[in-house]
Amino acid sequence: MSTSPKSPLTTATDPLAWRRHLPALASAAAGIRRASDAWDAISDSFCDPDGWPIDEKGYADGKVKRDAEAWKHTEVFLDHGPEVLVGVRAAADGTDYVEGPVSDDLRRLRGIDTTLERAGQIRHEWDHILALMDASQPGSRELYQESAEEQRNSEGWHYADELSYQGPALVRAAEYLADRTDLERPAHTDRARVALARSAPSARASLPASPPVAPAPNPQAPGRAR
Repeated sequence: MSTSPKSPLTTATDPLAWRRHLPALASAAAGIRRASDAWDAISDSFCDPDGWPIDEKGYADGKVKRDAEAWKHTEVFLDHGPEVLVGVRAAADGTDYVEGPVSDDLRRLRGIDTTLERAGQIRHEWDHILALMDASQPGSRELYQESAEEQRNSEGWHYADELSYQGPALVRAAEYLADRTDLERPAHTDRARVALARSAPSARASLPASPPVAPAPNPQAPGRAR
């Protein structure tokens, strides 16, 4: 899944350009959680009291469905997550990690780099597999793609499960830091406006002018000698 190209102008003029990714990440995190909860709600029905599957096909099919749904949302994190993560770490300061509303969320993000990196490797390998299938004999992709997808999704489930906890933390921290920056921005703007006004030519022109120097008295004309 690919994203639309970023506008260089937007990125250059808006330090919070990464905020536009938050709705997609919030939706993806919720989607992973729904897939996990839906499987947890029925998985016991395929097992005996000791937890061993008694309906192996139903159990396997249920996991395949869960993994496929979760991987779809994991790809959203691969597309949108890195830029938001960079933005969050730039906006947060040391105090935010120690105390404050999102300190726990920021600490929870320490492992998200590894999660995204490993999931990205799985996607890269999948792209390579597709290329090999396309280059092989005609019809081979139709024969092997489904099983290859199941393998990819199964390997990706671990990282999807991690993102079901790390993802909401990223979204919460990002929303808080973006809102805080919005509140701080007017104060910075006001200070900049005052500084600009002080240095403007009109401000310098309004300074009181130095009083004019009084002209020297005319010297008395010398009288004629008597």
